[in-house]
Amino acid sequence: MQVAGADAVLAYWFGDAATDPVAAEARRSLWFGGSADVDATIATRFGATLEAAVRGELESWQGSPRGTLAYILVCDQFPRNVWRGTPRAFALDAQALAAARHLMASGQFVSLTPGEKAFALLPFEHSESLDDQRTCVAHFETLVREVPDAWRAQYEGYLDYARQHLALIERFGRFPHRNRVLGRESSAAELAFLEAGGATFGQA
Repeated sequence: MQVAGADAVLAYWFGDAATDPVAAEARRSLWFGGSADVDATIATRFGATLEAAVRGELESWQGSPRGTLAYILVCDQFPRNVWRGTPRAFALDAQALAAARHLMASGQFVSLTPGEKAFALLPFEHSESLDDQRTCVAHFETLVREVPDAWRAQYEGYLDYARQHLALIERFGRFPHRNRVLGRESSAAELAFLEAGGATFGQA
């Protein structure tokens, strides 16, 4: 398999959804559906690209806003598909978060489209840091106010999920659903939460 370029990653992930809210809504099953077929497709098309990120070979992508976004997708989203249910699903979270912080601090975030901005924020949502979680919620709150009306309902949904993630970190200090796969011992409260059907966000 060849290493794909940043443009290929963005084209696969977004299609027309970067600028079209109707297309973005239709793409939610690919993004968040947890489909075995999608996981297999990403592994086939982008497995070599993912391994290149592991080796630190995609750092040059971060020279532009959309290149950085593609890098974030490879490090934040693709591991959750390709390595779902294994410790490697979270192996590149630190790299994704560093790239997201760079995108925000450099001012490049504002140049992304409404369809793209949510994915630039998800590394904050996936962090087990309370500060990162609060940052994520604050940014989504701002975007709910600022995005065009056609995007608002989708961003209200993103904000709801951001608040769910924040609530878990406020309650437990970590995501309980990751404990088993990461070899962490769950507390009685965490076990009760999971046994009651607590959220796992597709990574049980």
